[in-house]
Amino acid sequence: MPKTHKNIPVFFSNSGLTHYGGLYLLQQFFQGIKLRSTLTQAIRFRQLNTRYSISDSILAILYPIILGLGRIETTILLQQNGVFQYLASLPTYPNPTTLRRFLERFGSRGLTAFKNLHDQFRGHFLNKPQRLSSVIFDLDTKVLTVYGQQQGAKVGFNPKKRGRPSYQPLLCFEGKTGDIWEGIYLSGDIHPAPHTIGILERSISKLPSGVRKIRMRADSAFYDHTIAEYLQHVPASYAIVARITKPIQRYVTGLSYEESFPGFWVAEFEYKPWRWNNAQRFIVVRRLIPEKPSWQLSLFKMAGYTYHVIVTNLSLKPLNVWRFYNHRATGELIIRELIEAYTLGKIPSKDWVSNQAYFHLVLFAYNLINWFKRICLPIDLQRLNLQTIRNRLLLVPAQLIRSQGKPALSLPNSYPYSKTFMKVLENAKHTEISYPK
Repeated sequence: MPKTHKNIPVFFSNSGLTHYGGLYLLQQFFQGIKLRSTLTQAIRFRQLNTRYSISDSILAILYPIILGLGRIETTILLQQNGVFQYLASLPTYPNPTTLRRFLERFGSRGLTAFKNLHDQFRGHFLNKPQRLSSVIFDLDTKVLTVYGQQQGAKVGFNPKKRGRPSYQPLLCFEGKTGDIWEGIYLSGDIHPAPHTIGILERSISKLPSGVRKIRMRADSAFYDHTIAEYLQHVPASYAIVARITKPIQRYVTGLSYEESFPGFWVAEFEYKPWRWNNAQRFIVVRRLIPEKPSWQLSLFKMAGYTYHVIVTNLSLKPLNVWRFYNHRATGELIIRELIEAYTLGKIPSKDWVSNQAYFHLVLFAYNLINWFKRICLPIDLQRLNLQTIRNRLLLVPAQLIRSQGKPALSLPNSYPYSKTFMKVLENAKHTEISYPK
């Protein structure tokens, strides 16, 4: 049996320690893309507190989002972490009250310029590492329940917390790269469909000239004739989960199904829903209800079967339409990661403008990490989620020392990902983009 150590002395005497050693990787990547200088030039408004520049304050919010500190209150830990401040190139670290005041000013005076800058950065990474020739826009929305008196939070559709007020972010992802192209922050009582065409218009307007094919996937929250008609006009292809009305239910129950493989049948029909301009193609997938239901796509159950109905203008076979739509699950994983890893669900303030600003900072933080993965990580690691990247590369014990008269970062000799760390560091140091025009 190993010996139990009962009387180990404890000292608080060492300096230069941090468990955010991997922050240096991000700092080098941000330096390569000229993040700080670009923020400084693009976003300008009068500051009451001149101790921290606008770029300092934005970075002081972005870094904790990426490192997983959660609520703004938790960032108080960074006020005593001199190594973090050194690696992040911050003079000191603002207290939570200062950050909240900045969010309010930033939301009312600098958010438009920031969103434009976000678009410009995205434009630089569209064709990296390869040229974009087609896009898949995945639309999704999520209910964020609030428990205080936050401005703009309203009672709406909230299946998990009925009667609670909420916010409702509406997001547009690119299905192949995972980049966020557009996002708006809505009150919980607002239906997303009326805002969808605006999101699609803005997303499509950002496409480079080489993109020839546009496709869109969405769940039943976006089953709306105005959306389908807009996409037909673009033109763009779509696959949208249909809302099961009584006419559609009658079609579904009267179809002749073809078995694609055991326990899985497909069929299709044409139907012109009320208020739609023309008849639409509907794909139906039928499955036996499993003993332990895990199929998240089912919207309608009857007589031992579960049905999934998709309206589409794709020319694919029914089974391939379903497969195309089924890949949209990646977008749902992104939203879950935004909430759990990027603290999108941690509402920072009672102020509506501040919460809007924080929302767009979270989206930017997500895209920064997505670009960091594409440019700096080895190919076999580019699909890692943020929490795994934190565990392997960012949350690394380190000590700031002097070597040959210069600052140096010392990491544990037992660190299991040292080769990966150095490869990522090399890639980050060689990252270059020109300043967005």
